[in-house]
Amino acid sequence: MQFLCKEYQDGNPRVRGLVTDTRIHLIPSLNPDGYELAHEAGSELGNWALGHWTEEGFDLFENFPDLASALWAAEERRLVPHQFPNHHIPIPEHYLSEDAAVAVETRAVMAWMDKNPFVLGANLQGGEKLVSFPFDMARPSPPTPAAAPRPLDYEDEHPELQETPDHAVFRWLAISYASAHLTMTETFRGGCHGPDVTNAMGIVQGAKWHPQAGSMNDFSYLHTNCLELSIYLGCDKFPHESELQQEWENNKESLLTFMEQIHRGIKGVVTDQQGEPIANATIVVGGINHNVKTASGGDYWRILNPGEYRVSARAEGYNPSVKTCHVLYDIGATQCNFVLSRSNWKRIREIMAMNGNRPIRRVVPGRPMTPREHLRLRMRL
Repeated sequence: MQFLCKEYQDGNPRVRGLVTDTRIHLIPSLNPDGYELAHEAGSELGNWALGHWTEEGFDLFENFPDLASALWAAEERRLVPHQFPNHHIPIPEHYLSEDAAVAVETRAVMAWMDKNPFVLGANLQGGEKLVSFPFDMARPSPPTPAAAPRPLDYEDEHPELQETPDHAVFRWLAISYASAHLTMTETFRGGCHGPDVTNAMGIVQGAKWHPQAGSMNDFSYLHTNCLELSIYLGCDKFPHESELQQEWENNKESLLTFMEQIHRGIKGVVTDQQGEPIANATIVVGGINHNVKTASGGDYWRILNPGEYRVSARAEGYNPSVKTCHVLYDIGATQCNFVLSRSNWKRIREIMAMNGNRPIRRVVPGRPMTPREHLRLRMRL
């Protein structure tokens, strides 16, 4: 925060462009209770678990609703996307009840996500040195048929790695941070607590490394427009004060590069033929089974890797619009606006509802109608 403010005042063109063209939100600490405990103990006496949980005993990162299981169950029943959405999955009612085991910090963050149309996010953690991206939850393997013989080393659960529809984009975002970090890709030294799990790249899918349900990253991806990653800054969870300056130098370029990725892909506004913005319109990118929605001003952002995409905008009561959008390698999102015309289907549904959702009987020429048929026809017309 100090760097952005100082460099902006000093006229740094890169920082000025970033601050001017980007809405940047920063949370100094998601878990102030745990931070206070760790700060009091100090870096010498503290351990990785000391500041991990809140005062009530919640691990905030795993305290979010598990929406991945609901999505995968709907996929197995072939309900996606016509009967079950592939994006903006609603929060289960039992999770929102007052007596649910949900931390007050978790509820606050979810309300914050619903209020702001975030597009890119990262949560900074410690204890490892890598970048982790969704899915963080491993998909359970399908049940074994009763007649099929089980191998000798069979276990009750065999979770399998499930990639998100935006797997390639997540990998790019993770690499943009790790590659700009001064030491994160020095994986020849191994991991912090064992062998290197990143294939010498400094990035890993969460489910492959440390499977967990109800993570902030999975929730953000499935409930909002935001692509969120976890950035583990170093093996020492509580570095000494004298080491902080070097830690800042290690991560400074990575932080700037990562934030600049928000301007990669497509952006635009969805309006009607009178120029009025259409909120909650759905933006569908061909080949990527995960949609986003427009904000209250009809605007949207969609991070995409370079390439050519067939993009459509859809909204209730409007005819869909489709166009081809090109994403270039240079930083700077491609403008891709949509103008939707009103559809007759809304009026047709109203007429059908008046008729009890039954087709209106066609009048056969040459056959006289009964008085009752005359009356019904007049009422329907």
